[in-house]
Amino acid sequence: MPVTGIGGFFFRSSDPDGLAAWYLKHLGVGAPPGAFVWDQQAGPTVFAPFKDDSDYFAADRRWMLNLRVEGLDDLLASLAAAGIPVETRADWDAPEVGRFARIHDPEGNPIELWEPAGA
Repeated sequence: MPVTGIGGFFFRSSDPDGLAAWYLKHLGVGAPPGAFVWDQQAGPTVFAPFKDDSDYFAADRRWMLNLRVEGLDDLLASLAAAGIPVETRADWDAPEVGRFARIHDPEGNPIELWEPAGA
């Protein structure tokens, strides 16, 4: 299967910095201060609370699941062939970070597919 792990879990928070610090302090989850990525055995995962008014994903959703994948183009073709709408935008992609696409599960939950740079 093309999914190799969780690439990130994004959710809104009224105090993103405070909540991130709580998770790091009490659970050891997240990136240390000044860092962006929490590196775990299976690969990089971004742990980043977003501000309540973020427009990075739909305002009616508190979270978005990010799945790290290999072979994004093949996966997108497979999803499209199955009738699953796929959204891509050139401004989401960043050479130093990777490529991104979005889908939604049958209940409308947002899923971001991330092929890390160099994958």
